[in-house]
Amino acid sequence: MSKPDFSGAILGAGPVGCALALMLARHAADPSSILLVRGAPPAAAAQGATPGITPAAGATSAPGSTPASAPGSVTPTGLTPSPSSVIAPISSTTASAPLAAPAVPATPAGTATAAAPPETDARVLAMNHGSRVLLESLGAWPRNAAEIRTIHVSQRGRLGRTLIRNSDFDVPQLGAVAAYPALHAALMRQVEQAGITIRTLPDARMTSQDADGATLTAGDGTVLRCGVAVRSDGAGADDIRRDYGQHAVLATVRASLPRDGWAFERFTREGPLALLPHPAAPDTYAVVWCCAPEQAQGLAALDQVAFSTALTQAFGDRLGTLACCAPRHVFPLFLSARRSLVDGRAVAVGNAAQTLHPVAGQGLNLGLRDAARLAQSLAPWLARPASTPTEALAGFARARRDDRWLTAGLTDLMPRAFSTGVAALEHAGGLALLSLDLLQPLRAPLARHLLQGLRA
Repeated sequence: MSKPDFSGAILGAGPVGCALALMLARHAADPSSILLVRGAPPAAAAQGATPGITPAAGATSAPGSTPASAPGSVTPTGLTPSPSSVIAPISSTTASAPLAAPAVPATPAGTATAAAPPETDARVLAMNHGSRVLLESLGAWPRNAAEIRTIHVSQRGRLGRTLIRNSDFDVPQLGAVAAYPALHAALMRQVEQAGITIRTLPDARMTSQDADGATLTAGDGTVLRCGVAVRSDGAGADDIRRDYGQHAVLATVRASLPRDGWAFERFTREGPLALLPHPAAPDTYAVVWCCAPEQAQGLAALDQVAFSTALTQAFGDRLGTLACCAPRHVFPLFLSARRSLVDGRAVAVGNAAQTLHPVAGQGLNLGLRDAARLAQSLAPWLARPASTPTEALAGFARARRDDRWLTAGLTDLMPRAFSTGVAALEHAGGLALLSLDLLQPLRAPLARHLLQGLRA
């Protein structure tokens, strides 16, 4: 086959794809040898969601709101993880789909609307301290991010709660929440300044690969060759899938008694209820309310006043009265993962590798760690791109295994463990929260993983 046009091609220009492009460009002799592929802009923009949620079949909006969908679901190539030791209860549905399979179309499977352009996407994204350090090193930390310095974890109707503070780990903050447009714009500014090649191609996908590289084909007939093809955004294969039987109601609210720098995760029998500080204003919070599908549809149908009352009753009075101030959206929740990240010269990272439950807001953080490790693994190969990247990619897959499965396992276990409806288990959960709060040595490992992940 012909010589590759690019050393590496990244299919999908969301936050993970942009961050990966920047890191690969730092190791490449010529930054223009790194290609970042954007999908063709949709005909109609759609408004969207919050951290850790990927729209899927049945995504709906509350009356008077705009249907939501995930941006960046444009051109990627594969989905993610699953060692049975970490997520043993999850059912395996199909054999591992090859990364060379057709890319996800411009709209995620089953989603009613096209992806929103980055500048109009209404989502906010939760990022932990490790992600902030990475983005700051790339010069891409967004302005006006809302800091999280304390996380309050509780269980509705039972005793026991845990406080996780930034002072426990001697860091300025545990994390932050940023608007998707602000983060994406900060990353794209750096990408453009770095000399990375940017192409807008509709429905781009890896169609074949051989010993010399991979072939990319776009919907407009464009054909390109690259040494390594990376899929970074969008939905992927369902090698492993769990339907949680929950939908997430997403909302933005104002609190009459806001607490600066505090985020809340409240477990209920129906599912987790999270309130995150919103970058729009000090008294504003992003809400992710997970519950049974029927309850979610009922909440979405309420008027603003009735919904605000229901939310205040479910959450409690820690922030005073909560008043909904923006349209609501409803999304089904599921775990979806690919067994293998690497197939020859094709790689999957980020949402193309795993879609997680939104509890603890770990989706983007895990994707950025995927990207950072891939760049580190490929650095020696980028210095000699005429060589084969096989060993580098195999090393990447090994290095990411434990972190990916531990994170997927934690986010899979937490929402189910607190929603059994079994009193004895609920009391045990409350005792566990109390023990974590009283005993820092017990709390530290979990909090540290949520703070920065498991790094190899």
